[in-house]
Amino acid sequence: MLRSYFGLSKNPFDLTRFTLLAHQQDIFDTLGVHCQQGGFCLLLGQPGTGKSVIKSTLLECDPKRYMIAPVARTLHSYSNTLRILCAAFQTDTDGGDFKCEKRLLAQVHKLNQNGKMIVPLIDDAHLMNTDCLRKLRLLFEDFPKNHNLILIGLPSLVSTLNLAVNEEIKSRVTYSVSLPRLNPEQIHDFILAQLDLCGLAHRTFSAEALDLLIRSADGFLRRTRNLCVASLLEAVRDNTKTVELPHVNRVLLQPHWRRETDFMHPAQTHSSTA
Repeated sequence: MLRSYFGLSKNPFDLTRFTLLAHQQDIFDTLGVHCQQGGFCLLLGQPGTGKSVIKSTLLECDPKRYMIAPVARTLHSYSNTLRILCAAFQTDTDGGDFKCEKRLLAQVHKLNQNGKMIVPLIDDAHLMNTDCLRKLRLLFEDFPKNHNLILIGLPSLVSTLNLAVNEEIKSRVTYSVSLPRLNPEQIHDFILAQLDLCGLAHRTFSAEALDLLIRSADGFLRRTRNLCVASLLEAVRDNTKTVELPHVNRVLLQPHWRRETDFMHPAQTHSSTA
């Protein structure tokens, strides 16, 4: 809809076409070093701070040099997670756990001998059962020593690893980083860069609308993206190609953008602040 209305060849704010911001590039480069030397990395951050963007960039690494094996369904049992890993490493998933482990280890050593960097990547790792994580840790002990395991999750993952029972996992971490929320200048640059990528003029958002978008995004990339796309759709509804302040305000009035206190009865609000 947006492409046809604005005459574009690419979707606006499509995060599959994303140039990493400076701090994200630094993190990506560091993860790349650990992929060469071997490591165990934690990529942490609140929802919407850009973890998925770095993950997507990792998945686009040269397949001739890297074997990135993503695991996204972290609520599965160890047996199912093992089979997801087998599928990611392009080996057979039939048979019991022992046979799957044996085939998987043979495959990763073969890939390593062929010069590929082995990078298992577990997304939403904070949701993974710690028993499953411990079993995976034991499995990865038999991987080539220069493999790099990357766990992506919420900051609460650190609290889980800080438990004494998980010390054998935490002690193996070689690099960890927590993605911060962005400052207003970074959000501003991100919006303009996304407009450039899809071919929209910077004046597509009026100065007032842009200021409100930046303030309302609260430093989150995903929130920024959703606000911008929703505001563009409101402009289409008004048959205009410039996003103005009323368009952004119309989006922000939607229930999911409002705070819980906005829905409270005045008497409830008074009692909660007394």
